[in-house]
Amino acid sequence: MGRGEHRTRHIPVELSTQYSRWFLAITAVFVTTLIVSNIVAVKIVDVWGLYVPAGTVTVFPLAYIFGDVLTEVYGYRRARLVIWLGFACNLMAVAAFTATQYLPAAPFWDAQAAYERILGYTPRLLAASFLAYLVGEFANAAVLSRLKLVTRGRFLWLRTIGSTLVGQGLDSLVFVTVAFVGTMAGQDLLRTIVTAWLVKSAYEAVVTPMTYLVVDALKRAEGIDTFDYGVSLSPFRLD
Repeated sequence: MGRGEHRTRHIPVELSTQYSRWFLAITAVFVTTLIVSNIVAVKIVDVWGLYVPAGTVTVFPLAYIFGDVLTEVYGYRRARLVIWLGFACNLMAVAAFTATQYLPAAPFWDAQAAYERILGYTPRLLAASFLAYLVGEFANAAVLSRLKLVTRGRFLWLRTIGSTLVGQGLDSLVFVTVAFVGTMAGQDLLRTIVTAWLVKSAYEAVVTPMTYLVVDALKRAEGIDTFDYGVSLSPFRLD
């Protein structure tokens, strides 16, 4: 190499650090269901005589289903990354809604009260929602990850339903307790927790055949089936 010449060294990118289009699609759906569920949750619906937030029966359970798919196919580390991404995106959405709420309205715009009713958040409900999401999602992913090792990859239905029972149970317990303790009688508090837990868990059980189809299709498309041997279940490691 002569004077004044420079040689560029090309360093290959590890394929394991790249994200496939399928992973990105599942991540996008997961984050979307999470944000939408918090918006539609303001409507309380009557389901066979049980009063629950609309998100409980329309959108939010999908977040757990796609969370199961992420952990089952890509492993706990990828699921952990997506859970934190969902948290950050939800926080961004709430910040945007709140900032918009306090912007001065045009004189002819008469929907301020409606906006605050639908997109406004009290600090207590917001804290309950965020805390319940983190506790429930990480518990769901951790249980599914460890059950996959115990069952050696068999009995997917056991892993998805079992992890959902734990994750949704903790989610319902944390959210209802933090949001309503002191404002509801103990019996009503317990009934609300159990109702939300059973409705969301039943949703998972009903759509288990669809979960099988999605998981099988993704494993074939990606050519992977991840087992989390030696992987830390700490929510705070982002390796």
